[in-house]
Amino acid sequence: MENDKKPVPTPKNLTDRIWDLFASVKLAVVIFSFIALTSIVGTILEQNAEPEKNIKILVKMFHVSHDTAHSVYGVLERLGFSDMYHAWWFVSLLLLFAANLIICSLDRLPRVWKLVREPIRPMSADLIEKTSIKRSIALKGKPAQAKELVQAALREIGFKPKEAAAEEAAGTQLYAETGNYSRLGVYITHLSILVILAGAIIGLFFGFNAFLNLPEGETSSVAYKDRGKEIPLGFDLRCDNFEVAYYNDSDMPKAYKSWLSVYKNGKKVKEQTIVVNDPLTFEGITFYQSSFGLVPNGQDRGIIILRVKSAAGQSQDIQAKVGDTFTIPGTAVQGRIADFSPALSLDQAGKPFTYDEHLKNPAVFIEFSGTGQTTTGWILKRYPQTWNLPSGDRVEFLDYWGIEYTGMQVRKDPGVGIVYLGCIIMAVGLFMSFFMSHRRIWVSVSEDKGGSKIIVGASAHRNRASFEHKVDKLVAILSAGPKGGNK
Repeated sequence: MENDKKPVPTPKNLTDRIWDLFASVKLAVVIFSFIALTSIVGTILEQNAEPEKNIKILVKMFHVSHDTAHSVYGVLERLGFSDMYHAWWFVSLLLLFAANLIICSLDRLPRVWKLVREPIRPMSADLIEKTSIKRSIALKGKPAQAKELVQAALREIGFKPKEAAAEEAAGTQLYAETGNYSRLGVYITHLSILVILAGAIIGLFFGFNAFLNLPEGETSSVAYKDRGKEIPLGFDLRCDNFEVAYYNDSDMPKAYKSWLSVYKNGKKVKEQTIVVNDPLTFEGITFYQSSFGLVPNGQDRGIIILRVKSAAGQSQDIQAKVGDTFTIPGTAVQGRIADFSPALSLDQAGKPFTYDEHLKNPAVFIEFSGTGQTTTGWILKRYPQTWNLPSGDRVEFLDYWGIEYTGMQVRKDPGVGIVYLGCIIMAVGLFMSFFMSHRRIWVSVSEDKGGSKIIVGASAHRNRASFEHKVDKLVAILSAGPKGGNK
């Protein structure tokens, strides 16, 4: 008698072992955990910021001494956490995750693809009885009549039935399927993750995040990353004007906007006014309105813009600086700009004083002469009631140009379109995965005691409860036909 022995499995070579490792779901969990944990650190630390700024963050969050925080930050900086998303090890984690996702999908896809492509076939009555969803019903009338009723009912619940002869005498089997491609939903979702990762990596290595503080009237061909690193734009950007609007009787900014012009090879090629959430984009670089402020020592370059009108209606726009004089047109009245305040207010005694260095309530002090007497007064930009003179003339304070800068976030992300495409693909994959399923149904129609016996078998690879409701609807439609009863 021969001794029965189980065949000894062939040892796997190195390639097969590596394949099995990357096809493991456990490896995916480990890699994803590392990505998540390191991202937490990268979220706490401000990327590409000055060391002292992150040391203060560590002191505040973990209640440690400055020396301890300095030592911890030194270790984190050497590990690359100060610019984590460009670090070689973080990009390697992303690539390992992508490789794991690809190999997992390739390892399982052939079996799923076979199920997707394999057409539904008729089954024997015994196998129908073993399906996960089964119903039976008896109808009065011949099988031919019952078959027509079943065909109509299947179409009503969304199936296009095929017909085959049943094993039973004078019997017929109707069968159909829907949603076979829904089995690919998880792989479409995997593809979307890979597309998003590709877009993110392209953005990391071929894009940048920077800032630009651009004074009124000045032009720049570069933006700046943290720590002052220059990023060439490939064109010139000019700030033609900047303006802040405040809520009435308050110093709370309501809106601020910048008038920008783009120059390429010395020619203006684009101009646009930007406000918050309405940026300017040119050659893939986007400029977002984010802040504003005063240019250091800007009063040396600032220009006061006035519109002077005589009582007779003659008008003239004037550009001047502190100390300059002007004449109201058609009159002998002269004005001299004696002083300027960026934020004028009055104390309890009614004495004017400057309460802030920013242009929150700009005002000019003007001395008027030529009417036989000298008059003086403050003209406030935000309060037009101060523009009218006792003589009937009017001096409008329009702007103090050249003293402010517009602060902009500058971003280039060539991968953003790819990321958006990945998000669309993910939405399709998730919809297929959660709201669709591969549904198959078999209905056997045979003669039984002068009537018809209907046996329904069905299966779904997910959302079985939802499909059972459809099968129950099918039975209800059949029951509403020729008189019969459920068994």
